[in-house]
Amino acid sequence: MKPTTSTKRRLSFGFDGISVAEDEKPKRNSEFYEENDAKRLKTEPPEVAPNCGFFEDLPDDLLVLILAKLSSTANRPSDFFNSLLTCKRLKGLGEHKFVLANASPKCFLANAKSWCESAHQLLKSCVDAGNNEARFSLGMIRFYCLESRRNGASLMAKAAMNSHTQALYSLAVIHFNGSGSTAEAAKKPKDLQAAVALCGRAASLGHTDALRELGHCLRDGYGVRRDTNHGQRFLHQANARELISVISRTPASTCRSVVMARAGPHPVNRFLVEWFALRGGPAAAGLRLCSHVMCGRPETRRNEFRRCSVCSTAVYCSRACQTIDWRLRHKVECAPPHHHEPNNGDDNGNDENNGDVDGDGAVGAVGDGGDVDEDQN
Repeated sequence: MKPTTSTKRRLSFGFDGISVAEDEKPKRNSEFYEENDAKRLKTEPPEVAPNCGFFEDLPDDLLVLILAKLSSTANRPSDFFNSLLTCKRLKGLGEHKFVLANASPKCFLANAKSWCESAHQLLKSCVDAGNNEARFSLGMIRFYCLESRRNGASLMAKAAMNSHTQALYSLAVIHFNGSGSTAEAAKKPKDLQAAVALCGRAASLGHTDALRELGHCLRDGYGVRRDTNHGQRFLHQANARELISVISRTPASTCRSVVMARAGPHPVNRFLVEWFALRGGPAAAGLRLCSHVMCGRPETRRNEFRRCSVCSTAVYCSRACQTIDWRLRHKVECAPPHHHEPNNGDDNGNDENNGDVDGDGAVGAVGDGGDVDEDQN
């Protein structure tokens, strides 16, 4: 068989000996190989950097669930809204009704100094989505800050109908004090029976302050038939609940840290405190804020809140606020005035003697039995 040109060998004899040399291979056709290289580059996929296209393959339902979980656990509004700036798709899904319905107060409630119309619109969007926390928060803001009493009470009532404990207790405080009463009802603004019923409902759902308020009402016969034994038992239960909740969340052993580690105020109460601190108190002259520093509720008319029967300087929207403030601060500061004026009461029935914790003229201290003692010292 005849060898090909590329493999054919040729013997050459030289003077120095025998040498074997290969025939030169045919030169490469540069144009031919350039065409083949161009075809190969066209057929092979180009190397590209890995992209985030997998996100586009995720279903909307899954992203809505993730955003709802984020909105319910966010500690500040920026934790949630910064994630919506990632892309248009997340921004659109962040306005989903399910996401807004599960948002927590720390997510949708801005600071009082940052309050604006857009923050108001966000709260209203959460309310329209059926968020009970938003109903309660916007109701409190409209009732106390924006002085839209009827609309604010209506929002809190809607939340209370869905068994929102904070809304139930806040409505009870409003009825106990007769807050926001119209001119026609100014002569008899309080509705004690409705307040006791609301406290009972909130206490049955686990609200500690409502249980304490109900215990005082039963023990003193305030708005309900007197039942000293049941009232005292409710006070014991309220203090036991509070102690258990505090011990479960704080490792410190000092008494002060245990008191300060209480569940803490609701974010809307912090909002009220900041709101009136920035504006110097209630708009009308002669109105005061609740002396409990973490409450923030203002009076809606003069002499609305109960007063401390010893110093007559501290005022409280409820017995629960008075009990907590006594433990935290007022126990050290309370002292009888040097020149005590006779107590003539006021037109609303809020004399100094019904401003105490026990209803017997003494601001109680925490006793060994976990309730409020009748003797101040």
